Amino acid sequence: MTPRQGRIAIGATALIALLAGFYLARELDSKGPELASGTWLPQARPVGDFHLTDTDGHLFTARELRGKTTLVFFGFTHCPDVCPGTLAKLAQVKRASSLPLQVLFVSVDPERDTPERLKAYVHAFDPSFIGATSDAASLARLAAAFGVAINRVPLPGGDYTMDHSAVLFLMDSEGQIAGLFTPPFDTGRLVEDLKRAAPYLAASD
Repeated sequence: MTPRQGRIAIGATALIALLAGFYLARELDSKGPELASGTWLPQARPVGDFHLTDTDGHLFTARELRGKTTLVFFGFTHCPDVCPGTLAKLAQVKRASSLPLQVLFVSVDPERDTPERLKAYVHAFDPSFIGATSDAASLARLAAAFGVAINRVPLPGGDYTMDHSAVLFLMDSEGQIAGLFTPPFDTGRLVEDLKRAAPYLAASD
């Protein structure tokens, strides 16, 4: 092969690789992964900026979602079954998936969920889980951005509980909602879905 032929071959190889990259990106964008237990959004949905305070008193903003795959769940520590059941499943998913997964638990009950209580709660399931909350007005704006319903329900004796949407949000590396899961959550199916979604989430980096 002459030097000129070699340059032509290299150029052709590079062109083929470039076209293959464009084709793969188009396929990923147009089809998305087929999820067994959730819904992949045709177009990732931005949630805008927000300001929460984590259990160490540090500011947690939308910037903390960038460059990571994050699962977000809204709940509260006095939740009798849905929240602890979901966090237990997510701890199993994190261990079983071997994916670099960030889990954010947003408390919708800032009145009772102090940083200390919230930290003890989420870390009981997994030490890497992040708990965060904010004032009621900020939480209402964030919940609206995610499409989560929050309602304080009075109980006899002056106590109260919180009704909230039990949706698990899959965030891409741009901090946008790429998919969502609704109960009942199954560990095995979630693990498989996250593995299917991983290349598509990386494609948006």
